[in-house]
Amino acid sequence: MKRRNRAYRLLRLTAVYLLLLPFLLLGWLYSRLPDRVYLEPGQALLLPRFGWVEPMGLHGSQNAASTQVVGSYQTTLSLGGWLPIKNIRTVVTERTQVTVCGTPFGVKMFSEGALIVGFSDIDSPGGSTVNPAKAAGLRLGDRVIRIGQIGTENNDAVKEALEAARGSATEVIYVRSGEQRSTTLTPVWDAAAAQWRAGMWVRDSSAGVGTLTFVDPEKGVFAGLGHPISDGDTGESIALRSGEIVPCEITGCSMGTVGSPGELKGKFLSAHAIGSIRINGENGVYGTTRTGFSGQTMPVAFAQEAETGDAQILATVSGETPRTYHVRIEKISDADPRRNMVIRVVDKALLTRTGGIVQGMSGSPILQNERLIGAVTHVLVNDPTRGYGIFAQTMLEQAEQVATAKKLSRFGKTKQADSTEDSIIWQK
Repeated sequence: MKRRNRAYRLLRLTAVYLLLLPFLLLGWLYSRLPDRVYLEPGQALLLPRFGWVEPMGLHGSQNAASTQVVGSYQTTLSLGGWLPIKNIRTVVTERTQVTVCGTPFGVKMFSEGALIVGFSDIDSPGGSTVNPAKAAGLRLGDRVIRIGQIGTENNDAVKEALEAARGSATEVIYVRSGEQRSTTLTPVWDAAAAQWRAGMWVRDSSAGVGTLTFVDPEKGVFAGLGHPISDGDTGESIALRSGEIVPCEITGCSMGTVGSPGELKGKFLSAHAIGSIRINGENGVYGTTRTGFSGQTMPVAFAQEAETGDAQILATVSGETPRTYHVRIEKISDADPRRNMVIRVVDKALLTRTGGIVQGMSGSPILQNERLIGAVTHVLVNDPTRGYGIFAQTMLEQAEQVATAKKLSRFGKTKQADSTEDSIIWQK
């Protein structure tokens, strides 16, 4: 009897799991499908990475005919054309042509507020050591935007604000994890330095070398890196106040090894800016151009057109001129907007020179079927021959936001200053 009851319970449990399995699979598929798809006029909505998924009730020529007119439409994706899974936005547009670069560029950025990058205790007049910043609850990576009545847009302003407080408790406004907060800090007199101090080291600017992905000469915008510029000490993305890009030359390279990513070393060739940074976002660095850029004119691939298999990257590992290297796209995902592809370097010349993907190659264009499909973003630390890439379509969307803002600025709607100097070097 007991065996029969156990078998019956096991059978019921198995039946429940079998009933739930289709719903779990549909939920998984829903999370993996894109929220938006771009098409050319007349192009059928096909998702090669999802073989059984197609628009609800549309097949063959009817599918293509539904996308003849430029515009934005709601589309229901389904299994086999009859089981609805997800509503997405289909954008029918002319395919964009850009200048594909792969060239190095120097970056100079000023942050919005003073970033805390370290702490140091201070010998107080009473003989003990104190740290006002820590006592106030401030942490590494916090961005101080005001002390008392003084906005702390740079290091000099922080010093001025501490001098103005002259040892009195003063309010500090800072940003942590995107949230604005406040605390009270009491500066102490540092007799050795002969100044009022808070026991914190701050940074207001950053500079380094990256790779330019593409330029849209018609709209006067550029895109690069494929990931944000972050502070080297804290790992925090730098909140952009102003910035610019300048000509750069790659002067050396340290090879990547397992557990230790290599990096490109470069130098700025001129202080003359060739572009202004407008966005330092999770998908890269974007801005407006001030001059012409050389490169190959190519169409931008829509995200669903990327496929596993052979591809190429354009990268500069010496001097100013990019070369084409062979890679393989091993995996493609629509779920993570920052890690759409896993690529492996198979080019012997690049492996011999760099060991694979190194810091500084971020932004190197990924080409497939004579189209720009993406950009290199990160190296896998435990395997420098492999790394992540982002869809070019995602970067193009960000660049178009800059182009829109540029149009508005012509009518006095927006304005952004340009930076003129830098204080530290980062490599990505």
